[in-house]
Amino acid sequence: MREEIMKIKENAIKEIEACQEERELNEWKVKYLGKKGELTVVLRGMGKLSPTERPIIGSLVNQVRDELELLMQKKEEECKRKILQNKLETENRDVTEPSKKVNLGSLHPITQIIDEVEEIFLGMGYQIADGPEVEKAIYNFDKLNTPPDHPARDVQDTFYITEDILLRSQTSPVQVRVMEMQKPPIKIICPGSVYRSDSVDATHSPVFHQIEGLVVDKNIAMTDLKGTLEMFAKKCLGEKTKIRFRPHHFPFTEPSAEADVSCFVCGGKGCKVCKGEGWIELLGCGMVHPNVLRNCGIDPDEYSGFAFGFGVERIAMAKFGIEDMRLLFENDVRFLKQF
Repeated sequence: MREEIMKIKENAIKEIEACQEERELNEWKVKYLGKKGELTVVLRGMGKLSPTERPIIGSLVNQVRDELELLMQKKEEECKRKILQNKLETENRDVTEPSKKVNLGSLHPITQIIDEVEEIFLGMGYQIADGPEVEKAIYNFDKLNTPPDHPARDVQDTFYITEDILLRSQTSPVQVRVMEMQKPPIKIICPGSVYRSDSVDATHSPVFHQIEGLVVDKNIAMTDLKGTLEMFAKKCLGEKTKIRFRPHHFPFTEPSAEADVSCFVCGGKGCKVCKGEGWIELLGCGMVHPNVLRNCGIDPDEYSGFAFGFGVERIAMAKFGIEDMRLLFENDVRFLKQF
């Protein structure tokens, strides 16, 4: 059997030297090293040998196999080099020619604003909360101190799926869900899409984006709200930005206010961005209404909080000088390339 093994080795070496293509090498591998190859056949016949001969022949077969596998690896590398060399010699291609230009995309202005706002509030110790866009009326209205006869609940203003299920008209339901699951201290912002039954024009859309914030803890006051919004405005719109509060009414905050920022383009002197007023309306805010805290299982005698919310499109339009909201949704590449 030793002679048979050495003869197999001799033939295998001769044949592999003659291989010129990858196909021939694969056929050689099957013939000598495959499951039904000649070396495997020899191993299967070892049962006829004596106990003293088996380890000797087995060791010889393994030695020959290792040598043939090493030869095969070298031959594979040689074939690959020949294939590459043949391509270089035959293909009419200038490898020094510049590659084709790759057009890279960029983040949408809305995404840019959301990312920037999230970064600012994360740096202030806030967490980001999320919730369903298809919401229950109890979370969108009732727990937010909005009674059934409130105008916001009319079908003219809200998209209803059923009497009790709707597309959320604000991200405030996320705040309610967090307050139900987590006891104070709470410090979150809630970015996301919201839906209202508005006709499309330069300043309105039935789908837009909001970012709302909520802080609930002991001894939270209106001064904390003002300081937070001043910090946000300076980080987002520039260090010289000022903020002012105007009295307003929201059912879920008391007292409530509209917050304006000084025009970051003209510095308050008046321009087309601020429509000559020197101020830009930014967001609504206020102290969380005691009824809202109570509806969420939080004792308003022990805890207080503030909330605020603004439209992302409003920030984008103000920051980038965009006069028509529809440009943000039309996906005109010529427009988006500016950002």
